[in-house]
Amino acid sequence: VQLQESGGGSVQSVGSLRISCTASGFSIENSDLGWYRQAPGNECEQVSMISSGGDTYYADSVKGRFTISRDNTKNMVYLQMNSLKPEDTAVYYCVTEPTFDGGRCYAVDWGEGTQVTVSS
Repeated sequence: VQLQESGGGSVQSVGSLRISCTASGFSIENSDLGWYRQAPGNECEQVSMISSGGDTYYADSVKGRFTISRDNTKNMVYLQMNSLKPEDTAVYYCVTEPTFDGGRCYAVDWGEGTQVTVSS
């Protein structure tokens, strides 16, 4: 099982970025998928998740700006990020079976992460 993020980078405030995650070694079709992020000195934050059935969840901090989607035929999950803010700067991790409990991030599988930097 492997998750590989791509598409991170640097962008100016109010800009957009799309990050992707390619899964290999298994089919994502029956998996809940999600994105976590962690900034230096901060705790892990659940950003968004999408269930195997397509139901979505967004943290209040990104609601209305970020959109999660999945393509089971390509074994990929995406996070479209619009109206980016400097406080969105973090390493973003693609995960399977996310569970956010007691302020801590749990998941079955994790990618290595991709850095997103938003400058003001």
